[in-house]
Amino acid sequence: MKKNIAVIPGDGIGPEIVKEAVKVLKAIEKKYQHAFTYTEVCAGGCAIDKYGKSLPEESLQACLDSDSVLLGAVGGPKWDNVDPSIRPEKALLGIRKEMGLYANLRPAKIFPQLAAASPLRTDIVENGIDFMVVRELTGGVYFGEKKTYEVNGELYATDNMCYYEHEIKRIAHTAFQTARKRNHKVISVDKVNVLDTSRLWRKVMHEVAKEYPDVELQDMLVDNTAMQIVKNPAQFDVIVTENMFGDILSDEASMITGSIGLIPSASLGESKRGMYEPIHGSAPDIAGQNIANPIGTILAAGMMLKYAFDMDEENAVIEKAVADVLSDGYRTGDIMEEGKTKLFCDEMGDKIVEYIEKA
Repeated sequence: MKKNIAVIPGDGIGPEIVKEAVKVLKAIEKKYQHAFTYTEVCAGGCAIDKYGKSLPEESLQACLDSDSVLLGAVGGPKWDNVDPSIRPEKALLGIRKEMGLYANLRPAKIFPQLAAASPLRTDIVENGIDFMVVRELTGGVYFGEKKTYEVNGELYATDNMCYYEHEIKRIAHTAFQTARKRNHKVISVDKVNVLDTSRLWRKVMHEVAKEYPDVELQDMLVDNTAMQIVKNPAQFDVIVTENMFGDILSDEASMITGSIGLIPSASLGESKRGMYEPIHGSAPDIAGQNIANPIGTILAAGMMLKYAFDMDEENAVIEKAVADVLSDGYRTGDIMEEGKTKLFCDEMGDKIVEYIEKA
């Protein structure tokens, strides 16, 4: 299979971790006789330095011409004082908008080898943590009309939470299709007892569910979901929710796994093409030291193979290689434990490639 992958190394540790993810993709190419073309794209703070804007037209076009995008990280203190219209993060928003990426998929999965790093009780962790948060990415209160004005001598602010039926319908399909690749269970999260948007959300979710008789649908209020994630995360398979709820719940879910350095994410749209990245930031304080953890980016590359290219087996090989490397005691500095073998960033990439090759 031939695929064109737009690669955005970005800022901070981005180039280091992306290099290791590409190394892993090349191992998959060789093992399965695929042909991937890698187009390096300049976006983020590095693009501000070079072009005066965070997302040059040629960079955006390269993403639009690709079969999918692999991102490292963008931003850092160096660009904190630039004009807000060209901040590094604007590059990501621009790519999401132009590629029509309305769904964010973030897995919450704990490796048994790192169970001690979870803040949850041992008996909870032992039941397993392995679920996916599907977050609507382009609607809701973040994108509704915002106003601050004076009323009766004091400031008054409003933020509108708005959803069209079609926006809910398309994220519902994403959730149900994702569940079909997992354990066929969707929990739809809302605040139906308070919000009109949630009442529409629940109505549409149940309508779409009729098209997926093989997938179980359950409704759950957002406050209860927040409690259940820490009380009994093993009950979840796929959680689907609106933008702000998803923002909060996905961060909560990532922390119960013990390390954000291990967690990938995907932003998807109507087509299979998407943008794949680790959830951590650019970590400029450790950039260039070869000590970053590349596993989140490597797993993001695996998600790309699975969701963009339907290469489920290839993704499974990557996930197993990561798990086996951890089982054999190899660690980067952020997850280092007594008695384990500490590896640099490039050494971790090499070790995962080694395990892929012998799989």
